[in-house]
Amino acid sequence: MQLPFELSLGWRYTRAGRATRRNGFISFISGVSMLGIALGVAALIIVLSVMNGFQKEVRDRMLSVVSHIEIFAPNGAALPDVARTLRQVRTHAQVVGAAPFIAAQALLARGEDMKGTMVRGIDPAHEPEVTDLAVGLKNSVLARLVPGEFGVVLGAELARGLGVGQGDKVTLVAPGGQVTPAGVVPRLKQMTVVGTFDSGHYEYDAGLVLMHMDDAARLFRLEGPSGVRVKLRDLHQARAVAADLASTLTDQLLIRDWTRQNRTWFAAVQLEKRMMFIILTLIVAVAAFNLVSTLVMTVTDKRADIAILRTLGASPGSIMGIFVVQGAMVGVIGTLAGLALGLGIAFNIDVIVPALEQLLGATFLPRDVYLISRMPSDPQQGDIVPIALISLVLAFIATLYPSWRASRVNPAEALRYE
Repeated sequence: MQLPFELSLGWRYTRAGRATRRNGFISFISGVSMLGIALGVAALIIVLSVMNGFQKEVRDRMLSVVSHIEIFAPNGAALPDVARTLRQVRTHAQVVGAAPFIAAQALLARGEDMKGTMVRGIDPAHEPEVTDLAVGLKNSVLARLVPGEFGVVLGAELARGLGVGQGDKVTLVAPGGQVTPAGVVPRLKQMTVVGTFDSGHYEYDAGLVLMHMDDAARLFRLEGPSGVRVKLRDLHQARAVAADLASTLTDQLLIRDWTRQNRTWFAAVQLEKRMMFIILTLIVAVAAFNLVSTLVMTVTDKRADIAILRTLGASPGSIMGIFVVQGAMVGVIGTLAGLALGLGIAFNIDVIVPALEQLLGATFLPRDVYLISRMPSDPQQGDIVPIALISLVLAFIATLYPSWRASRVNPAEALRYE
């Protein structure tokens, strides 16, 4: 099937041979525009993929330590009826596991070193139902948490900061001191480190202490668990399930899902992602509007060709279509090249970044600053498709004015001096 002459001629002008110096320069400007679009599209894909990967990595590591939903009594008190709360929670279709816990803050000391920590009293038998971290530690570290022996499991960074290991003694300072004839003195308890864990999330590795729930109840003077941790089939349904549980639980309890525990952080990431999308889209826009200068120069150079086509019967719409095709071809090729480059880097960033770090002798992601130590990437169709469409639309818009000017060329004026 023979292609319309507008497509054939537009593609021929896109390839702009180098028969003359002017054609060569137009070809160079066209190539620069194409390269600019490709780099802009690739930059958008890479940056948004890294931000998606960063958010997913931090979320997954966070959810390996925290549960999808936490139900707890006000003011850190014990639950009125733990068995009833667990029974009511487990009746929900989305719930796959529930476990009681005690949460409190304390100081952990070793010699002159002292760290503020979050203490979590757990039931080693049921904790693997609600966190992935406990699944890996169930038959090793968590099995050493025996009630009455006051053993603790420390985050790896916390243990490193205190300079302790398995078998060492640490002192836990509980809030709410006890009254003695000498005044109020803090409650101290010597604990034995029975193991450590490494979740990959610096915040928890540097500040979380696990102990048996019975020991935590005695230490913090509670009559039982202060809350229930819940794991769901679909973590994205946490907010809806939390609302359902709030209406079905008998006792007046507080409910918090994982999206609210770190709401500020997730909101900041979404805002940053949105702003980066807008800023990097401007790069694509600048490259796309370079097509205006390319097409204006092409129209000026091809005035005689346009005039001849008009005298042969080509309509102004056909002339306009030729240059729209030329600009669109540059936009399509640039966009496709940018997609290939961006996706190639995004899917292999776990190889590229370590190679660059080794070559430059630098660390791009210090673990204590960025929570994770490797560059993650998660290309998503919901980002890639809009990027490609925006690039193509901008390239098409950039072709309209020069193409319209080409359709307005007067054949008599163009051929007067030919």
